Order: sequence, then structure tokens, then C-alpha cells
Amino acid sequence: MMLRNAAGRRAVATAATAVSLALALTACSGTTKDSEDTGSAKVAGSAKADPDAPLKKGLKIAFLPKQINNPYEKIVDEAGIAAAKEYGGTGKEVGPSDANASSQVSYINTLIQQRQDAILVAANDPNAVCGPLKQAMKKDIKVVAYDSDTAKDCRQLFINQASSEEIGRSLVQHLGEQLGYKGKVAILSATQNATNQNTWIEFMRKELELPRYQDMELVKVAYGDDADQKSFQQTQGLMQAYPDLKGIISPTTVGIAAAARYLSDSSYKGKVVLNGLGTPNQMRKYVKDGTVEQFSLWNPEELGYLGSYAAAALASGQITGAEGEKFEAGKLGEYTIGKDGEVILGEPTVFDAENIDQFNF
Repeated sequence: MMLRNAAGRRAVATAATAVSLALALTACSGTTKDSEDTGSAKVAGSAKADPDAPLKKGLKIAFLPKQINNPYEKIVDEAGIAAAKEYGGTGKEVGPSDANASSQVSYINTLIQQRQDAILVAANDPNAVCGPLKQAMKKDIKVVAYDSDTAKDCRQLFINQASSEEIGRSLVQHLGEQLGYKGKVAILSATQNATNQNTWIEFMRKELELPRYQDMELVKVAYGDDADQKSFQQTQGLMQAYPDLKGIISPTTVGIAAAARYLSDSSYKGKVVLNGLGTPNQMRKYVKDGTVEQFSLWNPEELGYLGSYAAAALASGQITGAEGEKFEAGKLGEYTIGKDGEVILGEPTVFDAENIDQFNF
């Protein structure tokens, strides 16, 4: 189900913020693409765009999520793979079972050997993947970051789910309203190096500095590494260390679901406010049993769909990743590239008991 209409998405995309954000496969033999050594994305992006060029048929794109068993990223990647069929291409998902900083490197090297036309990566670390991604771009393989950004010179585009500042600040705003702007709070994040998580947390801290939050105290940032059991244990540890904790923000779909599972079976249910980013299907039972009042997210299917079309536009020469360029993203309509190659999907949606049954993802 679409969360916003195409016109709304176009308006948000055109107003893209300057904030830039921010996943072992048997190696297949094959020759690499012949390409001049460009050295960086900026040089590669200096080629002239042809907005009237048709999307090439037979494009091969690969999604590399933070970890292969992450249910949120499975939704994103499957939607992107389905989009590739629309424009006559083929897509696949490969990736590690863990979210360690360097776990994606071997997969990138293999995708280069397989002569993919584009690699879409949700980076576990902004810098650890840069070496092989730069090698990919030197061989004329287009690189698109999505969900969690790489360093800017390691890709041509970053498909951002929403404004990083809006995500970070709004989560604190929602929690503050729920708590009456009083009490100790904690953050349950994914990995310590995740670009998107750290950027959102930075804006959470800035929001908490405002006078209205003077009676709220951030006591801890915990890391569950986007692993269900570790996130569950980290929630348990937070409550043991801070029995008077009033609220938790978990800006990760794995983390918020694990935290909700712990709270729903504990004496803290109804006493500790949990907010963050989750999918309706994960969180529905916790909203209905009163563990969680509200949470937020964008449509992950639209994120994967947009990323797929952006990669195809790059690989077809319609765009180079320069600010101000426009491209059509199928049924989502036209998008405009912002500063530093950022393309914003749109505004996040707040889910609660009144609307959660309207969504199925």
C-alpha cells in the first residue's frame, strides 16, 4: 500500500535536505568491465547526462543489505528486484548474515567479478566498503547507497528514506509528548558504525538540547547490532541498570520489535514508553496489546522500488548523480537529485491503533 501520493513525493524529493546520511558468497569467475580509471564517483559523475536516453534492457542490479536475514531489508530488496522486472532488468539480493563493519566487502568484490551493472548497498560502515566500491565505479559499475549511506565519494547516489533531521528530531518530539517532557530516556540502536542510526541519534541529541526537554535526560545509547536476541537482552539490561527509565527510542525495526517483546512480558508494560521505527506487521500485536502507543516508518517497498529505478537511470546514462538532475521512478513519478547525490523518498508515517490495520508490510 502506498503511503503518499506521487505529487507529495515529488515535492519532498525536490526539497531534498543538505543533510546526507547515512550491508561468503562463492566468487564467480568472469571478466570485469572495460573502463577508464576514473578514480572516484565525482569524476565518474562528470559525464554528461542524457535525460532522454531510454532505460537499457537486460540491466543486472544487485542489492547488498546490512544483513541478509533482516526482515525490513528483505522487504526493501524484494521490491527493488520486482521493479527491475518492470524495466526489463534482473535483480538479486546477496549479503552477510551479520552486520559487522567489513562483512560486506567480499560480496562487493564478487559482484564486480560478476559484471553487475549496478550495486545497491545499505552500508554497515560508511568507510569499510569504500575501497571495493571505488573499484566498482572504476569499472563503470554504478553504485547506489540506500537506507544507510557510505562516504560520499564511494557512490553516485544515496536513496534516503526521509530527511535525516526530520527522522531524528520527530522521534524525540513524539516521545517527549508521550512523557510530558519528563524522565530518563534511552536509545536502543543497531550497530555502532551504522551511518543512518548515528546521524539520526545526532539529531536526537540536538533536539534534546532544546529548553522544552530540560526535564528529560538521555542516560544511555545501547547497541543491539540489529540482532533480535541481542536487542532483547540490551532492553533487559537497560531496565536493570535504570529501573526508573521512562522511555526508549529504538530507530531500528529489529530493535523496536525486540524491545516491545521484552516490555510486553514484563512489569514495565504500560510504564515505559517505547517509540521508534518499525513495520506495521512487526508491531501490530504490540500496539493492540497496549505495549506501544505509536511508532514511525516510511514504506520500505517504495524505498527499494525507488532505489532500483535510480540505479537503472544511472546505468542507462539518464543521470550522473549531479544535483538538480531528474529521473522517472516508474509509478512513484519524478524525483530530483539533491545535494551530495541525495534523493529523498518522502515523509515518514506515524502508525497507531487507529491506522495500523490499513497497512500490510
